[in-house]
Amino acid sequence: MREFTKEELARYDGQDGAPAYIAYQGKVYDVSDSFLWQKGRHQALHHAGADLTDELDQAPHGADLLARVPVIGRLRED
Repeated sequence: MREFTKEELARYDGQDGAPAYIAYQGKVYDVSDSFLWQKGRHQALHHAGADLTDELDQAPHGADLLARVPVIGRLRED
């Protein structure tokens, strides 16, 4: 699996034709095809290209929704 730095992940924000990737608990997910992540945004609160571990732990839904999208890599610890 590909390894991403936070700087590399930030390039995948779903804007200007870029894919939309997010990280959660060290895994990187491709949310590009999810209708919940149009143009790299989810509920106007979350943005692709970021580690959302802390934010998702406080979300009204569980992280089990990530099972619907592919894991494409790992987020490297800096």
